[in-house]
Amino acid sequence: MSDIENETPRGLSQLLIDFENALSGERTSVRDMLTALHERGFGALLFIFALPTALPLPVPPGINLIIALPLIILTFQQLLGRTNVWLPEGVKKRSVDTKKLMDMLGAATPWIKKLERIVKPRFGAITQGLSSRLIGLCGFIMALSVCVPIPLSNTVPSFAIALMAIGVLMRDGLAVISGAIIGLLWVVILYSLLIYFGLEGIEMVKDFIKSALL
Repeated sequence: MSDIENETPRGLSQLLIDFENALSGERTSVRDMLTALHERGFGALLFIFALPTALPLPVPPGINLIIALPLIILTFQQLLGRTNVWLPEGVKKRSVDTKKLMDMLGAATPWIKKLERIVKPRFGAITQGLSSRLIGLCGFIMALSVCVPIPLSNTVPSFAIALMAIGVLMRDGLAVISGAIIGLLWVVILYSLLIYFGLEGIEMVKDFIKSALL
């Protein structure tokens, strides 16, 4: 999530609009997403990849399988301090229905516009330099938890990754810190339940999520 440009941060909703305008064809592959976000950096890529499961919105079928591995690979590269994005060819070929993806982006835009009113440049040093490796470590841990096969459990870590990415894009260190706290706290709770209660812990998480949605 290391975007080191010095110009004024571009609005999040404008980023979504630019991304949506770059999509074409019946299906959109991960390669197409990378092309649409050419040279935008880790922040923009992680924001887009985490967004589908970060908000309580209907998502295209199979989107979880498409975003989980890129999230892991991208956050790991950031942890290593890489500046150039790399994804395996097999991952780049994965695709999703373009219309359903655009519908999801359209539904997400009002949520993003609300976030724009809150997020603003502050504590910018936290979003750049060596701090980006720490952000990458936090994101990598959360990305791994996205793969845990518990229905709806990937919403919290995906939201946390998206929030940290937003913080980097908008140079908002407070957003980065908030995302890290939310995501890591969720990971600690989730794995503590799994360690102490095993399969029953998974059922406890499922029951909690179901009751929260009722």
